[in-house]
Amino acid sequence: MSTPDPADIFRIEAAELLEQMEQGLLDLEHRLDDRTLVDAVFRALHTLKGSGAMFGFDRLAAFTHHCETAFDRVRKGLADATPELVSAVLNARDHMRALVENPDSDHADEERYLLECLQAAVSGAAPSPVAAITAEVPAAVVPEASDATTTWRIRFGLPENTFVNGTNPLSFLDELRAMGECRVVLDRSALPPLEKLDPTALYFTWDVTLTTSKSRADIEDVFLFVMDEMTLDIEETTLSAPAPVAAPPAAPIVEASPVPPVAEMPAERQTPDAAARPVPDVADPKLRRKVESVRVPAERLDELMDRVGELVIVQSRLQQIAASSADIGLRTVSEEMERLCSELRVTMMVLRMVPVATLFDRYRRLVHDLQRDTGKKIELSTDGESTEMDKTVIERLADPLVHLVRNSADHGLESSEARVAAGKPETGSIRLSARQTGGEVIISVTDDGRGIDRAKVRAKAETAGLIQPGATIPDQELLQLIFQPGFSTASSVTNLSGRGVGMDVVKKAIESLHGSIDIASRPGEGSTVSLRIPLTLAIIDGLLVRVGEGHYVIPLPAVEECIEISQEEDLRSRGRAFLSLRDTLVPFIRLRELFVTGTKPDPYQKMVVVSTGEERVGLIVDQIIGHHQTVIKSMSKLHDDVTTFSGATILGDGSVALILDVANLVSLGQEQEAQLRAIA
Repeated sequence: MSTPDPADIFRIEAAELLEQMEQGLLDLEHRLDDRTLVDAVFRALHTLKGSGAMFGFDRLAAFTHHCETAFDRVRKGLADATPELVSAVLNARDHMRALVENPDSDHADEERYLLECLQAAVSGAAPSPVAAITAEVPAAVVPEASDATTTWRIRFGLPENTFVNGTNPLSFLDELRAMGECRVVLDRSALPPLEKLDPTALYFTWDVTLTTSKSRADIEDVFLFVMDEMTLDIEETTLSAPAPVAAPPAAPIVEASPVPPVAEMPAERQTPDAAARPVPDVADPKLRRKVESVRVPAERLDELMDRVGELVIVQSRLQQIAASSADIGLRTVSEEMERLCSELRVTMMVLRMVPVATLFDRYRRLVHDLQRDTGKKIELSTDGESTEMDKTVIERLADPLVHLVRNSADHGLESSEARVAAGKPETGSIRLSARQTGGEVIISVTDDGRGIDRAKVRAKAETAGLIQPGATIPDQELLQLIFQPGFSTASSVTNLSGRGVGMDVVKKAIESLHGSIDIASRPGEGSTVSLRIPLTLAIIDGLLVRVGEGHYVIPLPAVEECIEISQEEDLRSRGRAFLSLRDTLVPFIRLRELFVTGTKPDPYQKMVVVSTGEERVGLIVDQIIGHHQTVIKSMSKLHDDVTTFSGATILGDGSVALILDVANLVSLGQEQEAQLRAIA
């Protein structure tokens, strides 16, 4: 197995730090006096700088140092947190990401500009930002001269996985030595016998006596980015600073007797004081959580998901063989295999599920930038962030939602002056929400703007030849025209919109996810675009049915009930497209006629009632075979125009069954019902 590149490990950690930094800055923009947020951003900058230097990203460390210094001034009360500072560091954060991804690229001019903006945000005017900012930083190796000194006793221990995380304990000792007169004593009492020694683990703790003019807060800053994972005890002592132990000038001052062979070290050599010192212990809940958290590449999860899918297909084959056998033992093994496969599938799906919050958080920065580009005041709110979806679906939804949010900001929301004139709040609102209904997640983008101008849409559609002049068209179909390629009602092309590309991209992306789009809009009140997306694109529970001689799968979360239709009811329903079900008319589709099977219907037809949201329709089939774990296989590009099916699956006997697209069939049933009602 190949050893992972340390630089790649750092890039993963840097991406998380940059994300934390961005969210902290966006929160700070609304709460400039929140000291907790200032400290959080400073901690992220400090960690990124230290880790970058450790892994050889020197340009990143040098650039991040300036932002860290600026926030350190805010943290110490020497400067105020301002919107200008937040914007400057947000722009600097984008440059940090570029330095992480491509550390060798030339960004000298951009760095100079960003540092000028940062300097202006911190102090108002300084032509030489590098010199002005770094002048605030005290020397790292020469302690400041001062008569007011204090002697501190510092005892600290780092977690066992310190080396694995790339942290160098000696760097903390170097920083402490730079603060003043320092004596260090190493505690080896936790060192295990040789046969139990883990070469990657850290077993030592340190006892430091430091005489310095620095405060307790300055000492704590040395351990800032490992504070949550370590044991640290700092106490002021009245003892004078001990004289350093005689040693060669270049050697570190460490007071300890020579170490005998570990296996022969007697327990009585451990002094009571040493035994009482804090030792990092993985039994501690904080450390245990860190150790138990494992970062796994997404590609490995995808490979494991493929293996689980193949296992489900093999289990289906085993189940079919067992059903035709009289061997009780084989049937028992088949049932146990089915149970284990089901549990493994559920566990695998949980591993791939991520909360929608990971998707919604990235649009806070987008709205922040849109305010600057449009000159409008915009507030973003979210709801249902805990709703979970497959990670693949989350990734493929990122771009469509960008277009929808940009469209709401540019087309939907009015200017502040127009909103005030219309009696609305000056600040426009964009709301992202998510909720789960059955096997679908509905993600909505809502704004309280001007709404969609139907007259404009119709005029543009008639000009483009999409509809005939004066033709009667349902409102939902008219609104769906905005997703046509090249369709735009903007009067001019801007850097945000006007080319008619964005909404077309949204439609194609949602259709590739086997989802659907609904639009609701009221003039003067705003619009809502709702995306109906399946929870997962890998394995689903399905209802296997037969129509004619073919087998089909209906996603089980969409199934409401199954009803048997007698020959008399079947004959009575001829010429109609709906049945009365508990005093409610339910439209239905005869799949045998839709698929043109050319076979005679079975004596007793079955109707499977399916729904998407509040809409439902009945599907007439010949036979309901039963539950089936369905491994979704994508259809070829030759079948892109076949909207009735969302994919295919392999049955236990090796044959192929098509998976019905419930949303498309429900829409088809509703259209048929509307046509019959219009005729009646």
